[in-house]
Order: sequence, then C-alpha cells, then structure tokens
Amino acid sequence: MTINHVFYTSRKLAESLAGNPYMAVISITDPTTPEARLDPLFRHVLRLSFFDAVPADEFQPALPGMFDRSMARKIEAFVREIHAAAFEMSVMVHCEYGVSRSAAVALFTAAFSGAPLEAREFTYEANPWVVDQLHALHPALNIDIPLPDTVRDRRNAARA
Repeated sequence: MTINHVFYTSRKLAESLAGNPYMAVISITDPTTPEARLDPLFRHVLRLSFFDAVPADEFQPALPGMFDRSMARKIEAFVREIHAAAFEMSVMVHCEYGVSRSAAVALFTAAFSGAPLEAREFTYEANPWVVDQLHALHPALNIDIPLPDTVRDRRNAARA
C-alpha cells in the first residue's frame, strides 16, 4: 500500500500546515474564492473548485460550479497516481470547512487505496452527490458514509 493514511480538514487548517513532500493534497475551494495558500513543500497537489451542493434533478444540465464526472475522474487519476508511487505517502483533502466535500473525497480515497481514514466516524455529513459521482467510477468499491451515531459512540468510548 503506497497511500498509508487519509486525512480531511478545513481550508484554514490546511493553509496553516507546514508542507510535507510525503503528503499529497486535494484542495477544494468554492468557485467564488481564490486558491488555498498551501505551503510549497506540498509537492503533489490537485486543485478543484466546486460548490458544496446537490443537484435537485440529476437529469437536468449541470449548473456552473457543480461537481461533475470530469472532476471525479481527475480525483480518481490523482489518487491512482499517488497510490502507484514508489514510496509511502499520506493524502490530505481539504475544503472550505472540512465537513462535506472533503469528507466525501476522503471516503473515496480511503476506499480506493485501502488506507485508514482519520476520524472516519465524523464523515457522516459527506456530500452524497460527490460520493455518488466518485462511486460511479468504481461501483465495486464500498464507500460507506457512517451514521451520525458513530460520533456519539466514539465520544463515549473509554480513553487510553
């Protein structure tokens, strides 16, 4: 396994981190905001811009700024490339708030690579449209969005 860990976070935290050449970044911003200011030591970066939205009807033409199949294919190609690298790398996915879009992409990345996803139980608000578009590329993958109850279970668990 080349991808050894998957993380997701907010833009603010991602912009505050020191770069690491062994951490790839999938940077997701809103179409109305500038690119995230990431440390240049992050050498493997995929930048995407789309709204955190779910279309009302999947059969209507895509609205500008919506996540689409071409973006899903870019994510899949990037994750495949990182996973095929000759050395271990982690993957950090960020979006504006680190809740919905980044969680969806992190779930896909973990399912595709088999790497553990940090704080997976908090991904219950993953954007279902993004998950569905990524899942359509690999229908055999099990991209399971956890239920909100798993957070309560973690918070109630005994600490070591």
